Amino acid sequence: MRAFSTWFTFVLIVSVIATFGALAQKTPPDKIVFTTKNGNVTFDHAAHIKRVDGKCAVCHDTLFKQDKAAPLNFKAGLHKPAETGKTSCGFCHNPGGPAFESKGNCAKCHVKS
Repeated sequence: MRAFSTWFTFVLIVSVIATFGALAQKTPPDKIVFTTKNGNVTFDHAAHIKRVDGKCAVCHDTLFKQDKAAPLNFKAGLHKPAETGKTSCGFCHNPGGPAFESKGNCAKCHVKS
């Protein structure tokens, strides 16, 4: 009986720690809006998470810090270098990449109000 009690206590403690750990994680925003002079860009974070099967490490922190105030490094004049160097959005959005390239696709991201 003592072994069961010890085992039960251990399982209970581990469960409580796991629950609080899960609650402490921040929930990522579904969408992030970046203000640009060529029209605002709404980044569909939820869709991108789904495309990488929930593997946040594909982008964070190698390409982007987990902070929407951090620089995106994909502003005017940086689209082509980012695509060539496969940095920032250009990691996927490049010619032959898994997502559309930026050249000729401005309206897919930039929306003027």
